[in-house]
Amino acid sequence: MNPNLDRLQPYPFQKLNKLFEGIERNTALSPISLHIGEPKHTTPDFIRQALVENLAGMAFYPTTLGTRSLRASIAAWLIKRYHVPAVDPDTQVIPINGSREALFSFAQAVINPSLPEAIVVCPNPFYQIYEGAALLAGATPYFLNTLPENNFALDYAQLSGDIWSRTQLVYVCSPGNPTGRVMSMDEWKHLFELSDRYGFVIASDECYSEIYFDEASPPLGALEAAQRLGRTGFPRLVIFSSLSKRSNVPGMRSGFVAGDAALLAKFLLYRTYHGSAMNPAVQAASEAAWSDEFHVVENRRLYREKFDAVTGSLRGTLQVSMPDAAFYLWVKTPCSDVEFARRLYRDYNVTVLPGSYLGRYAHGVNPGENFVRIALVAPLEECIEATGRIKMLVADLQRERGGKFESIKISKVD
Repeated sequence: MNPNLDRLQPYPFQKLNKLFEGIERNTALSPISLHIGEPKHTTPDFIRQALVENLAGMAFYPTTLGTRSLRASIAAWLIKRYHVPAVDPDTQVIPINGSREALFSFAQAVINPSLPEAIVVCPNPFYQIYEGAALLAGATPYFLNTLPENNFALDYAQLSGDIWSRTQLVYVCSPGNPTGRVMSMDEWKHLFELSDRYGFVIASDECYSEIYFDEASPPLGALEAAQRLGRTGFPRLVIFSSLSKRSNVPGMRSGFVAGDAALLAKFLLYRTYHGSAMNPAVQAASEAAWSDEFHVVENRRLYREKFDAVTGSLRGTLQVSMPDAAFYLWVKTPCSDVEFARRLYRDYNVTVLPGSYLGRYAHGVNPGENFVRIALVAPLEECIEATGRIKMLVADLQRERGGKFESIKISKVD
């Protein structure tokens, strides 16, 4: 077996299941799950209909590059969304089966194992696929801590010139998981300069790009930043996007990669052998989804409604603020994040994810410690109910601390 498999850490939700083992939760309250970033809004009818109407395509093998009409609809969306003058659907777009599989496989295609001590740089906390992709490509992940005192920005100075010189791939996520922060133009400019100096590839995970709160100010994306800075052809840059969050179709597993044509030509070669062509019916439904914005505007309205209600209610109880985008709240806890999540699950039947499960110890800290990630994916009523229960837990902790506070004993979860 590949020995690098032994370097993989348990997935955050495996850790959570282990944490909750043996707990008798309060069944007098209905369970509310806010730990997984799985959209719960209704899939639009026109997308379902497009899927059904194209089931005849199941009788044919799809090509890895997908239909030109799908690629053209994605290219048109990119041009309109990011104000770039042109995107070539034949060389700069590839449909993918959700961003997760492509974020992983991209590293396998990019990393050159013949070069010594290959490095992949990731934000911290982060989506664990980045780390797993690096390890199974034979590289070592290095982390850039995103910290509240720096407004969760990417501080590239955390890594030495020696580390950057061995870096082959950098993953970024904007809007970020779990913080919801959008990278600034200055951050992109600095990252592009580092890429020019050291020659590494940038993989920009933008699967949350269409969940934002001001219709007049969509988040800046990597292609747009590159275009503004005169980086014609998007050198050493590939973005990853998905319909899962934008269009509430996580089960369709549909997205795209776009950017540097030379990189995508090699990635397409890899994918041809990898066997990752998209289902023809899903391609047709995806084309319909990328061609419509009305359902996306409504989707954002639903999230905005939940964020307004939850953040307004939690202020004064916890340190909470609106993210730039995405559907997560990254909330500072009054006790350890693991204890907070366990108490909330046991006493109030609400599930959230400890922030430390999304982070790694780097530069002396785990930047996820004493935070929890709350995914506002449940219906509005459930989100409001969960908020009330969170406030009751905080009140419990305050009373205990003022008197006979006794922390729950929690065994270490590796």
